[in-house]
Amino acid sequence: MASISMRHLKKVYPGNIEVVPDLNLEIEDKEFIILVGPSGCGKSTTLRMIAGLEEISGGEMYIGDRLINDVPPKDRDIAMVFQNYALYPHMTVYKNMAFGLQLRKVPKDEIDRKVHEAAKILDIEHLLNRKPKALSGGQRQRVALGRAMVRDPAVFLLDEPLSNLDAKLRTQMRTEITKLHKRLGTTFVYVTHDQTEAMTMGDRIVVMKDGIIQQVDTPQNLYNEPCNMFVAGFIGSPQMNFIDATISQHGEDYHVDFAGYSIPIPQGKGGADKFASYVGKTIVLGLRAEDFHTEDIFITNAPQSVIEVDVEIAELMGAEVFLYTVCKDSKIVVKAPARVQAKGGDKVKLALDMNKLHLFDKETERTICN
Repeated sequence: MASISMRHLKKVYPGNIEVVPDLNLEIEDKEFIILVGPSGCGKSTTLRMIAGLEEISGGEMYIGDRLINDVPPKDRDIAMVFQNYALYPHMTVYKNMAFGLQLRKVPKDEIDRKVHEAAKILDIEHLLNRKPKALSGGQRQRVALGRAMVRDPAVFLLDEPLSNLDAKLRTQMRTEITKLHKRLGTTFVYVTHDQTEAMTMGDRIVVMKDGIIQQVDTPQNLYNEPCNMFVAGFIGSPQMNFIDATISQHGEDYHVDFAGYSIPIPQGKGGADKFASYVGKTIVLGLRAEDFHTEDIFITNAPQSVIEVDVEIAELMGAEVFLYTVCKDSKIVVKAPARVQAKGGDKVKLALDMNKLHLFDKETERTICN
C-alpha cells in the first residue's frame, strides 16, 4: 500500500515564516495526483516533506499505515525526480541509473537486469555508455526517470520535471510520464505550476495558494465547478474572463447587469435562494474564452444574451483566433474559430453562453453558482 496521508501538516521556517499552515490531504494508492499553484505556494515544500528532505514542523505524515515523520529519506521507499535532473556528470548513463542500487548492495546481475529493463521502457538503451553532457534535455530527463524506476519505489515524487524542456518536448514527455504511471502502477505525486500539465496528466489536482489547499478534484470538475475565483482563474488557458457586474431581479427572474446590458441568468443556475441577497450588489461574472460565440446562429437564437465589443488585437493561432476585446471598461478574451475575420478596431457581436456562466462573491471570492 502506497497511499499517503497528510494530517494537519505544517512547515515553519526560521524567523516564524509559515509556508504550510495546516495541510490535510489523502492520496490514494496508485493515484497520479498533481500539486499545482503559483510560485511560492508551498507545493514543492509539501513534496519535499513527503520525501523527507524538509523537516515537518507539525502534524503527521503516513505512507500506507506507517508514520514517517522521523523516518530518513532512504527508508521511505520513495524516489524523486528533480527539475534539474541531478545526474552525476562524471558517470555514464548506466552508472547513474545503477548507483542507487549499488549503494544498497543489490547483486550485480540484478542491477544489470533492472537498468536494461528501465532503459528499454524509456528508449534510452543506446545511450547507456554516454555521459550526461552528451545528452539532450529530454534524454537527461529520461535518465533521471530511469534512475528512479530501477529502485521500484512505492511512491514517485516529481518536482517540475519538464520545466527545463522546450514546448514540443514537454508535450511528448507528458505523454511518456502518463504511460509510465499506467505501466508501473505506483503512486505518483507531481508538482508543477503549469496548469496544462496538471489538466492533461492528473487523476486529481490539488490547487494551492499561500500554503493552503483551495480545491482538490478531477481536472474536469475543477474546470467546470471551481470553488472560488482563484481556482477559476488558475485552471484553464486562456484565463477565465472576470467582469464586475450586479444582479437585478425582474419578477421571478434574475439578471446579470454590466456595461449597459441586462442578461437573464438561466433558471437552472438557481433562484431566490442563491441570488436574492445579492440584488443590487457588485458581484463577479466569470465566463471562459470559448463561451463567447461570434456565429450568427448563436446571436439569432439568444438575442437577450448578446453584447457588442471593440476588438483591440486578434491573434491567429492556426485553427482558432484569440480576440482581445473591450466592452466599456471590461476586458474580454474570446476564443473563436479561425474563419472569424475580425481584426483590431472592429466591432463584434458576441453571444454569451449563460449556461456556462460562473458568479462569484466580490468580497469573499467564493463561488455563488457554476
